[in-house]
Amino acid sequence: MSALEAILLARIAAQGPLTLAEYMAECLLHPAHGYYTTRDPFGRAGDFITAPEISQMFGELLGLCLAQAWVDQGAPDRFVLAELGPGRGTLMADLLRATRGVPGFHTAAQVHLVEASPSLRRVQQATLADHAVTWAEGLDAVPQDLPLFQIANEFFDALPIRQFTRHSQGWCETIVGSAEGRLVKGYAAPTDLPALAHRSEDVKPGEVVELRPEAGAIMARIGGQIAAMGGAAVIIDYGNWRSKGDTLQALRGHAFANPFEAPGLADLTAHVDFEALAHAAKPARATGLTDQAALLARLGIGARAERLARNLSGAALENHLAATQRLTRAEEMGSLFKALALHPAHSPAPPGFDQI
Repeated sequence: MSALEAILLARIAAQGPLTLAEYMAECLLHPAHGYYTTRDPFGRAGDFITAPEISQMFGELLGLCLAQAWVDQGAPDRFVLAELGPGRGTLMADLLRATRGVPGFHTAAQVHLVEASPSLRRVQQATLADHAVTWAEGLDAVPQDLPLFQIANEFFDALPIRQFTRHSQGWCETIVGSAEGRLVKGYAAPTDLPALAHRSEDVKPGEVVELRPEAGAIMARIGGQIAAMGGAAVIIDYGNWRSKGDTLQALRGHAFANPFEAPGLADLTAHVDFEALAHAAKPARATGLTDQAALLARLGIGARAERLARNLSGAALENHLAATQRLTRAEEMGSLFKALALHPAHSPAPPGFDQI
């Protein structure tokens, strides 16, 4: 039994079952035993590998995408360059390296990283030691009176979800309770839920829908600033245009695990509902979804991969080719991961999204 499991069992005994959102929040960000607050989960020694850790090309291409969007909007002399959930800081480091040659971009940029994990902040500080960076625990601490150019890669999938199963008498929420001294999944009594009234047409009895309470507020904040002040956001994650089904999963040691065993020792994520994100971001314009592979192809990953390959040989070349395939092949990350862009209604979509 993990230390956090004992704490959660005691809480459930005293206060009753937890919602799935409450459970996920404790598992990921408990001050003493949360998954993200106690470790560096990235890389081969961790539990999963994200795109920036696979290849430098990912951050480079997205950085140039945002830089071109900045140029297309008149190259404002002051702007916020922000990343949500920046992991080890690898993506931002690659982004900043790739954009050094864009005249005025670094001088105008105020770099802000939104990170709630103290352990990951320390890693990011080491990665970005040569850059002026401001850290914030939440987006509310990021300046709102400037254009916002933002990246979020695998951020929204880790936000806690509430999960509902359609019933003939309403919606039954997934809850976490206890039985025989262990955490178990259960269901609350059916209830009417206005927030899911629009899903009655496509969700049958017995099927599951997931909601992310925090995501709507975050997207409203981002979309409002971009619409009012200018800027652009690129959001990359795994999911679909409309959420459906039980997508909660746990990863531990690069393998799937039971989400209700050993809380605090495994990463918990769920698929992203991009339709909900786009709707919450109004009045900013959300440019429709595209596969990660298609976006990277439009941004020039083929040419960039070929150029990098010229100086490689042997195992290094093999690793580079394998990394390129992992980012772009449909059976790996290429089609599972999707990208959505936000921009002002009066400005062009960022490169890579302007062809959709």
